[in-house]
Amino acid sequence: MSASDVIVIGGGLVGTAVAYGLAQPGKRVTVLDEGDDAFRASRGNFGLIWVHGKGRGVPPYSRWSRESARLWPTLAAQLQAETGIDVQARQPGAFTLCFSEAELEARRERLAAVRDEAGGEYPYEMLDRAALLQRLPHIGPTVIGGSYSPMDGHVNPLKLLRALHTACTQRGVTLKTGHGVQRITHAHGLFTAHSGGRQFRAPKIVLAAGLGNAGLAGHVGLHAPVRPNRGQLLITERTEKILDCPTGHIRQTDEGGIQIGESMEDAGFDDGTTTRTLAELARRAIASFPLLGRLNVVRVWGALRVMTPDGYPIYQESTTCPGAYVVTCHSGVTLAAAHAFRIAPWINGAAVPEELVAFRGERFPAAGHPTPALDHHHAH
Repeated sequence: MSASDVIVIGGGLVGTAVAYGLAQPGKRVTVLDEGDDAFRASRGNFGLIWVHGKGRGVPPYSRWSRESARLWPTLAAQLQAETGIDVQARQPGAFTLCFSEAELEARRERLAAVRDEAGGEYPYEMLDRAALLQRLPHIGPTVIGGSYSPMDGHVNPLKLLRALHTACTQRGVTLKTGHGVQRITHAHGLFTAHSGGRQFRAPKIVLAAGLGNAGLAGHVGLHAPVRPNRGQLLITERTEKILDCPTGHIRQTDEGGIQIGESMEDAGFDDGTTTRTLAELARRAIASFPLLGRLNVVRVWGALRVMTPDGYPIYQESTTCPGAYVVTCHSGVTLAAAHAFRIAPWINGAAVPEELVAFRGERFPAAGHPTPALDHHHAH
């Protein structure tokens, strides 16, 4: 039996960001991680810090995303100071490219609606082709305009995961890999996580297990109807600096490769790739920036997002098992700073952040319902 103050189930970006924030002096935090056999979205995502267009009709999500983007420079600086790892967080702003008047008008309407719902606190610019060419001189002839958000940026997600793991260890967190949790029991104010033949006990437990939350939530009176949504990505050989700012589908990594994504597919738990989807991603990338057509693709992969029925997070403490929390979202990069600096203090006893009221699990019927078509910028 291993005793802690808090158990976090899940060692991906969500779980380790929460654990990093929880690990204050005197707190004993244990992270139980299934390991790299898991469907680890943290190793397959696009790496964007993205606010641009998020939260139409759901102002709390827009505010939550903006708050995390504002906190990101602090998180990156702290991680570098504590670990020496530069996670390559850069927030120069980002673009969405449009290929038709209908796309451009839809973009204009969406961003205006989000801005109005935010009470005007939502900076962005709509750009015609001439204005876009001044910022992105390599765009293709079929790009007619787009939008720009100064709030956005990108990171190296693998360096981020490594930095969070390193910082957690340095803060005294016990990281147990190869420890998938099969069930959770609750008695006498303590939670017991059963992992193989081992048991881990604490008065608080945080479910941050990605797709695993669907099965675990019911053990502690919570509801997390998450399901997989596949994204496919390509990365090219390294090249000279082409893009200072990312777009929603294309970014240049800190190593110099061009990363291209991202599809949204209902493919169950198949995280493979398909030639048809990769070809469509490549076609759109070359239409966006024709010079990409001369680069070789060196790697492709698929990864599974953790998607709720409406595409928004679930943050909740159990009413029947107080001390049990679920933290689940698909924007583990964008929201990492909010998880470390806003969610972790709440779990440690601070007031509930006001935005979280909108993200309780009971907004979904027990049987679940189909996921609606989502704006592709949700998936970061």
